[in-house]
Amino acid sequence: QVQLVESGGGLVQPGGSLRLSCVASESIFSIESQGWYRQGPGKQRELVAIIFRGGGTVYAGSVKGRFTISRDNAKNTMYLQMNSLKSEDTAVYYCNYYTNSKTYWGQGTQVTVSS
Repeated sequence: QVQLVESGGGLVQPGGSLRLSCVASESIFSIESQGWYRQGPGKQRELVAIIFRGGGTVYAGSVKGRFTISRDNAKNTMYLQMNSLKSEDTAVYYCNYYTNSKTYWGQGTQVTVSS
């Protein structure tokens, strides 16, 4: 069974940076898209960024210009580089792999932005 594991979260001051990683336990075939989602306290889970099979990307307006999604398929890993972090970015971040037949989710990693 494929498992996704996020890492890299933690406590950071406003203006700081973090890089999140999402590692798949094995290669996933026919990936249509990979993405990062987040859920803040008392909020719905929301899209942060998506990278499509062909390499195109989509970002939520709130993170555009500050976050960058990338991947290394040879390592079964994708990343979310987060710069200029704000308190509003505080949330549990989840990675997602989407295929035509199945969707995979990680368990999440906590990001807290606070002074």
